[in-house]
This record gives sequence, structure tokens and C-alpha cells, in this order.
Amino acid sequence: MITDLALGGVFIPGLLVLAVLALVATLLVIRVLVVTGLSRLFAGRPLVELAVFAIIYGLLLQHLPSTGLFQ
Repeated sequence: MITDLALGGVFIPGLLVLAVLALVATLLVIRVLVVTGLSRLFAGRPLVELAVFAIIYGLLLQHLPSTGLFQ
């Protein structure tokens, strides 16, 4: 189960934390695609960005709770 994160007495939902981590990772992946020139292979860049975010978010949801970080 993914629990909340407490920062200074303010509870932040665990899913929101994972979404922010996924957003940062997505920005890094898209930046690498642009630098290497692979982004020119895709016709719909916003759709690719959304798909990359969904994949990274799903991977974080699947694997981070098993590490004990969000338990």
C-alpha cells in the first residue's frame, strides 16, 4: 500500500509524489530523445510524451512499493 508523505505536518498523497517523480523522469527522457534526435521519428510529440509519462508512472507504481520506500 502506498502511504502518505508527511512534510512539516502536511500530508501529501503517495500517488502525487509518484506522479511528480514520473513527471521529472519523463522530462529527462524527452530531453534525451531531443538531444539524440530520436524525437524526429515520432509524428505526434504530445502523444509520445503522454505515453512515456504513463509508462514511467506505471513502472513506479509497480516497483516502488516493493522496495519498502512507500510502506
